[in-house]
Amino acid sequence: MDETLAKKLRILADAAKYDASCSSSGAPKRVAGKGELGSTTGAGICHAYTPDGRCISLLKILLTNYCLFDCAYCVNRRSSNVARAKFTVEEVVTLTVEFYKRNYIEGLFLSSGIIKSPDHTMELLTRVAKSLRRDHGFRGYIHLKSIPEASPWLVEEAGLYADRLSINLELPTDASLHRLAPEKNGPVIQNAMKQIGARITEAKAEKRRFSPAGQSTQVIVGADTTTDEALIRKSALLYGSFNLKRVYYSAFSPIPDGSAILPLKSPPLQREHRLYQADWLIRYYDFSADDVADAAEDGMFSLDIDPKLAWALKHRGRFPVDVNAADREMLLRVPGLGARAVDKIVKARRYTRLRLDDVARLTSGLKRARPFLIAADYHPGPGGTDRLDLRAKLVEPARQLSLF
Repeated sequence: MDETLAKKLRILADAAKYDASCSSSGAPKRVAGKGELGSTTGAGICHAYTPDGRCISLLKILLTNYCLFDCAYCVNRRSSNVARAKFTVEEVVTLTVEFYKRNYIEGLFLSSGIIKSPDHTMELLTRVAKSLRRDHGFRGYIHLKSIPEASPWLVEEAGLYADRLSINLELPTDASLHRLAPEKNGPVIQNAMKQIGARITEAKAEKRRFSPAGQSTQVIVGADTTTDEALIRKSALLYGSFNLKRVYYSAFSPIPDGSAILPLKSPPLQREHRLYQADWLIRYYDFSADDVADAAEDGMFSLDIDPKLAWALKHRGRFPVDVNAADREMLLRVPGLGARAVDKIVKARRYTRLRLDDVARLTSGLKRARPFLIAADYHPGPGGTDRLDLRAKLVEPARQLSLF
């Protein structure tokens, strides 16, 4: 790699690190044929681990960090004093192909600052994906950032070649967007998300290709005063309205020469983790937005216990539940029982009455679950969920970052 290209790569890979929405989950399984390159997996990418233990990654870069916009929270804003660089379409294609051949990557995550115009930028992003697919037979995962203000026909073309499209919501409220990114328009962003969602639904019905891994978005946490409750309610609305695959929560990180209207420090990373846990409750545990909001105190999730446990402690009268009789919906609300464990319990109890040891074999979270459940040979007793020190006994160790 020549020195100029290597310098561009250092600048534009570093500039892309603030974008969290880079999972390959949901991409269709593809394996390259003769004369083609790459493959996809369905287990996530960006230095994630597959079920068989492999670490897989993608080339995550910006096409350029030049930008017409001057968003206060963005290190690449127009007024920022950072080193700038711009790839050509051909350079991104070459890097992707050469990195793949060296077994460095299995896909590409490509975003960009806005240069010249939204349409010009969207056209360049699409040309990269189109060249990889058509000219090089690249079958790996491609994630493109879609530009909200770009023409719908350009986004339509991008969806033909990308596995996933995403548009960053940026901030959860129009008021915050107006204050910190006045050149961006909340309704325009959400309308673009709505259009992509409609195209994905139509393509599935017509059995044609358009962003087959769906769309995602990212929201910045801690750059404004929005509460956790408001963030989760916004996410629930987005999931319901636009059929999103994922909402990513990215903790605000102070930037060099930042605006005085921004916070001086990042929010606790544990806050970001709690938001992901609350998000999972909506997506996989049949919790409504109201249920999840009920787990918060003054609009914020506790940092020392997860939202599911917080909800259970607020509704102790609904526990304990019998693992041999309770419906799936209520079992999903038992702290310590994940969705897979619940499905195993429901399946196993068809053939036998489950004892506490049986439950222990189906979940690693029995310590948290014990006060909230009944088994064939176990009952927590009258002081189980009512004991005053229950919360203190179930507080997570400071370094533990598990889902449930």
